[in-house]
Formats: sequence, structure tokens, C-alpha cells
Amino acid sequence: MRTWQIGNVKITRLQEQEPVWNGTMILPDATPENVQQEGDWLEPFTDKSGRFKLSIHSLLVESEGHRIVVDTCVGNDKNRPGFKDWSNLHLPFLQEFEKAGFRRDSIDTVICTHLHLDHVGWNTTLENGQWVPTFPKARYLMGQREWDYWSKYDESPDFKLPIDDSVRPVIDARLAELVEPDLRITGEVWLEPTPGHTPGHISIRISSGGENAVITGDMMHHPIQVAHPDWVVGFDTDPKLAVETRREFVQKYCDQPIQVLGTHFAGPTSGHIVRRNGGFRFEP
Repeated sequence: MRTWQIGNVKITRLQEQEPVWNGTMILPDATPENVQQEGDWLEPFTDKSGRFKLSIHSLLVESEGHRIVVDTCVGNDKNRPGFKDWSNLHLPFLQEFEKAGFRRDSIDTVICTHLHLDHVGWNTTLENGQWVPTFPKARYLMGQREWDYWSKYDESPDFKLPIDDSVRPVIDARLAELVEPDLRITGEVWLEPTPGHTPGHISIRISSGGENAVITGDMMHHPIQVAHPDWVVGFDTDPKLAVETRREFVQKYCDQPIQVLGTHFAGPTSGHIVRRNGGFRFEP
């Protein structure tokens, strides 16, 4: 568990798992040779053979008396036929969540940056054979455009099943709010549109006491995309737009006093985008 203080806002990382994968599983250009050519700056986020260290975590944001969970990982008991490492898990995430001092009924907001399986899993839990909302007193915020796209999706089961077991039950329980991508949650926390990875993808901006941060969601998956925003993820629904969004993001936040928290960034998770040797780097 890691924590950060952004002015009066506290952010807590609640990790579900930390896999180590071949980079090409996410970014076809991330061969071991290409990764190792980047040099020492990537060391916190790769192993010695150039594989990616990743993190699947939720970020709990405490602002103005509100407790906001950003993304809910993979979840337990979910059938994911194309992702064997994530299928029918039995992880102690909720026990660790409560050990950290956060009761489930104390969460008042859940933000889904997008509706992929590793960001909505703990939206629901299995009780007596039924999928029920994990956070019974929370409002679950989902982008209207995101829902419009995925609610009609009927292709790969690994993208359809999460909608059926982790999103629709929240809709049916009337706990979901379909929102626009610039919604302000508190005076310190608001949504920022970052489309491309999915049609309605959002990131989270935080500003408090003169300090600033942004939570990326899957706008980028690994710090290497700071240096190579043109490296496309195989799961981007609009690769061209995703590249444009990443380029704009890197330019916007480069050399600014703004902490960038990667939703899948392992180890330090947080850092700054800086210019180095004619390019861009992510420095923890």
C-alpha cells in the first residue's frame, strides 16, 4: 500500500496483483531489445530481461470528506476465457481493502475510467449465485459514451462478459450514473476526457492546496509510452486517436509540477513527465 498527499487530498494505492509480462503482450513494439535500449530510467518498471512490471490496483482518493475509488481491478469469481491468469480468481483484495481502514459501505463514489475487465471487476461480488454491487452506498460513475459503446458490444466474450457480470448489475441496482467526461466530483477532483483506448475513456485530475496530480487510467499502460506515445496497445479501439491523446497528454504535463499516477504503473506508480535528451521520460 502506497499513499500520496496532494494538498488536502490523500491518495491510497490498493493493489490487487503485480504481474510481470512480456511487453509485447501489451505493446507489440515493446520487444526486450527495444525496452532495454531505453536505459536505466525504466528500471523500476521492467525486469533485467526487459519484461514489463505491471500493477493492477485501485486508487482511493479522499477529498472533502468523500471517498472515491478509481477503477476496481479484475475481481474474484469472474469467468474470463481469453485471460486465464485473470479467470476465476480468489484473491484477498477486499480483506486487504478493509485492513487498510476502508469499509465497503464507507465508499461514496466509484469512478470507472473505462469498462474493460481489469477496471470494473470489483464493481460486483458473487453472493448466493448473484452479482451484487460491492460498494452498496456508492454511486458508480461511468462515461455515457463508454456505456453506449459497450452496452451494444457483442463480439469477444472477454469484453462482453465484464459488462454482464460487473456493469449491468450496478445499472440494474440503480447505483450507476452515466456522466459526461468533464464532470467535477468535488472542488478538488474532476474528470478529464482522454479517448482512444476506448471511446469514452477518462482520466482523473486533482488539484488542492496548490498541488496537482492526474490519474491516467489506460490512456497509457506503461511509462515507456511517455517516451513512445506512438506505441499502440493491441486493445485500443481507436489507435490513431489513442496516439493523439497520449501525445497531447505528454506535451501538456511535461515539465509541470503535476504528479502522474499510472493506473498500471508498478513500483513507484507516481512520477513526473520530463524532457531528457531531446525526448520525454517518466521520473518516479
